[in-house]
Amino acid sequence: MIQIRRTARLLLAAALALSAVVPAQAAQALRNLVSIEGVRENPLVGYGLVVGLNGSGDSTQVKFASQSVVNMLKQFGVKLPEGQDAKNKNVAAVMVSAVFPPGYRRGQAIDVTVSSLGDAKSLRGGTLLLTQMRAADNETYALAQGNLVVGGLNATGKSGSSVTVNTPTTGRIPNGAMIEREIATDFATRPQVLLRLRHPHFETATNVVEAINRRFGPVATTADGTSVEVVAPSDPTARVAFVAKLSNLTVESGVEVPKVVFNSRTGTVVIAEGLRVKSAAVTHGSLKVVISESSNVSQPGPLSRGQTAVTPQSQLSVDQGGGRQMFKWPGGAKLQTIIDVVNSLGASPDDIMAILQALDQAGAIEGELVVI
Repeated sequence: MIQIRRTARLLLAAALALSAVVPAQAAQALRNLVSIEGVRENPLVGYGLVVGLNGSGDSTQVKFASQSVVNMLKQFGVKLPEGQDAKNKNVAAVMVSAVFPPGYRRGQAIDVTVSSLGDAKSLRGGTLLLTQMRAADNETYALAQGNLVVGGLNATGKSGSSVTVNTPTTGRIPNGAMIEREIATDFATRPQVLLRLRHPHFETATNVVEAINRRFGPVATTADGTSVEVVAPSDPTARVAFVAKLSNLTVESGVEVPKVVFNSRTGTVVIAEGLRVKSAAVTHGSLKVVISESSNVSQPGPLSRGQTAVTPQSQLSVDQGGGRQMFKWPGGAKLQTIIDVVNSLGASPDDIMAILQALDQAGAIEGELVVI
């Protein structure tokens, strides 16, 4: 009897230890895991003019802005002499962008973003003239117009000194565009609703199919780890209610391979939970290269008929550093611990990147290294 109890305790301890090693995946709403085909956003873009700027518009060097003003004036019966440019610093050529939300109908309004295309100093106080917003098929789906809201500012003194806060050459117009054409979708006509996994995963696709079939019967199937087909009601109202219930369904996602993501430009390191390293030792020497450029002016003597010459002078130095550091970690150590140790020694982002790549090449990282 005592032996049985001891065996049971050992099995319980082993189960608890195993549960501590394997990270449990938290269940989440299906809408966080998938997107519905046919229900997505579409980008729109257009070219227009912003007027009413207080001398901060495009200069005469921006030829397309001047040409756009001339073409616009022609539409209103105003014709300038041949070869004359429209010199007006109160106008700026801009690109207008927006996102067409899924299911929007004619007459609904969307926000637009207006960005300077030329050398305008600021768009503050400007008004966007009527602009056609086109999609990838070059068809016009919305018309934009209105007063800009600009968060940044730019001020310039008579001496040429200036100060700039944020970005004064980009602004937004809330509800600045009106939908004029709807984007067709087959969401209401197809017999199935197609769910696209945001992160393709065979286990996640299987869990989605099982959760849907457990709730609604055998209506969901999958042919790969990317998508799930669900037979939906043909009645539009019932279909919308069905998709709403699908979106709120709770599903456990599959176990992902832990990743470490390194941004080589900013030095940002993001380490997923559970990422560990095998036993490894790293020696990394700091290498510093300095290249200095200067010019040497050679002046000829009086009456020598020589010419003044400017010759470039380059100076290059390499500093290997005072000494090498050796890092050694036992197997199973968290990668975050390694990063903390390396950071405490004053390592640069390049040093961290080199160490991470070396560990990945040596197969010491129990996960995936992603460099962006």
